Amino acid sequence: MVVTDVDGVLTDGGISLDESGQVFRKFNVKDGLGLKLLQESGIKVAFLSGGTGKSIQQRAKQLNVDYCFTEIHDKASILEKLKQDLNLKKENILYLGDDLNDIPVKAHVSLLISPSDAEKPFKLVSDILLSAKGGQGAFRELADLLLRSKNNYKFFYKGFYKQN
Repeated sequence: MVVTDVDGVLTDGGISLDESGQVFRKFNVKDGLGLKLLQESGIKVAFLSGGTGKSIQQRAKQLNVDYCFTEIHDKASILEKLKQDLNLKKENILYLGDDLNDIPVKAHVSLLISPSDAEKPFKLVSDILLSAKGGQGAFRELADLLLRSKNNYKFFYKGFYKQN
């Protein structure tokens, strides 16, 4: 399972507000395709965000993400409950995050992964530092790495481009 933060990972961390206080986020479609490819290969994906706003739930719905948690202050406890509910082991979960509130999940996952523009304290405890920034392909980079490691990369990409 891939568990990911949202703000600063699936988005660039920017938030727009309308006059009524409704929150708007900009998501990267390449990250969305990477997420769909992971789902197609049997890898579950969960959103675990401290953020508020319907845009996170809406994006999760668009991508058929089964597990979407928002307004979470204690990410480690939610992740531990998710592990128990799904009967998953620490070795079967990795986490993509970017800031201080993501650090406590490290003890509950096999790998802690960071976009290139994550906050320095998070980078220092991360196991892997991606080259892409949050909201600019970091999730897609991770998805591609996982698909390559499972030798599923060419299989899934055959349907998206024409080979000679």
